[in-house]
Amino acid sequence: MRVLVTGNAGFIGFHTAARLIARGEAVVGLDIVNDYYDPALKQARLNRLEAQALAAGAEYDFHRINLADRAAVADLFTRYRFDRVIHLAAQAGVRYSLDHPHAYVESNIEGFLNIIEGCRHQRVPHLTYASTSSVYGANTHMPFSEHHGVDHPLAIYAATKRANELMAHSYSHLFGLPTTGLRFFTVYGPWGRPDMALFLFTSRILAGEPIEVFNNGHHTRDFTYVDDIAEGVIRASDRIAEPNPDWDSSRPDPASSNAPFRIFNIGNSSPVKLLDYIEAIEEVLGRKAVMKMLPLQQGDVPDTYADVSELQQRVGYRPATPVKLGVRRFVEWYREYYGR
Repeated sequence: MRVLVTGNAGFIGFHTAARLIARGEAVVGLDIVNDYYDPALKQARLNRLEAQALAAGAEYDFHRINLADRAAVADLFTRYRFDRVIHLAAQAGVRYSLDHPHAYVESNIEGFLNIIEGCRHQRVPHLTYASTSSVYGANTHMPFSEHHGVDHPLAIYAATKRANELMAHSYSHLFGLPTTGLRFFTVYGPWGRPDMALFLFTSRILAGEPIEVFNNGHHTRDFTYVDDIAEGVIRASDRIAEPNPDWDSSRPDPASSNAPFRIFNIGNSSPVKLLDYIEAIEEVLGRKAVMKMLPLQQGDVPDTYADVSELQQRVGYRPATPVKLGVRRFVEWYREYYGR
C-alpha cells in the first residue's frame, strides 16, 4: 500500500512511519519541521527513516509542507494515489496553547480540513487521525470511554482535536469517507518530545537540576509506550471504518455512527501516579530527583484512564508495555543519543 503519514518528523509519526517501512509499505511523509521544539531532533528522525528505507530497498518520499498551505496539500494528493492516510501532524501541547491559540487553529483546524478535503476528492479508502485523551476535559468518570460525552474541553488544544472528530463525522456522513479517530493517552518512549515530562525529568535529574512536579505529584496518567501507540495506529488504519448497524439516532453513540465513522481510545489502561513515574525514572538513572512541588497547571486534568475495550473488540489490539520497561528503554535511548 501507499500510505501518507503526516507529521512523520514528529514523535508518533516517526515511529509509525518506521513500522510501515519495516512492513514493506510505500510511505510518503509530510512535515513542516517547525521549531516548536528542537528541529535537530526532528531532522535526526527523518535521517533515520531515510536510512531505514534505503537499507530495506523500500519506497519512501518526504515532503516538507505546511498543512495550512491548501494548494501544496492539494498538489500532494494529486501526485499520489494513497491507499491510506494516517494524519498525525498537529500543533501539540496543552500549555503552549494557552498563549499561542492561533497556531492550533492554523495547524489543527485548517490543516485537518486540507487533509480531509484531499481524502475526499481523491477517494482515499480510509483516513485515520490523531485525537487526544484531553478531549475528555471536565469529565471525571473513570475509565474514560468513547461512549462518554466530551463537550467540555479545558484547553484550546483539546477543543481543536474535538473539532477534528466532528469534522470527520460530517465528511463520513456527507461523502461516505471512512474515518477513524484515535484518542492517545500520554505517549512516552524513545525519540520523544523534549517538552514532555519524561524527557524533562530525565534531562534535569542528570543535570542535578530540580524538576517541577505539578499537582504535588498526586495526579495520575495512563502512560502509553510509543511502540504500542504506533502498532495501534497501524492496526486501526488497516481496519476500515464501517457504519454501526445498531446505531440509534434517538440515543446517539458518540463513538460510532450510521456513517463509516469510529473513535477509539489507545491507552495502557493502567494509570500511574506521577510520583511513582518519577520513582521509575530515578531507579533507572540511579539518582534521586530534587522536586519542586507546584499546584495543578491551568488546562490540565487531574487524572486519565483509558477504557480500551472498543479497540480490543474492533481492532483486536490493546497496549501492554509496563511503565518501568518503557522508561528504561527511553533512558537508554536518551543516554545514547545525547552521550550522557
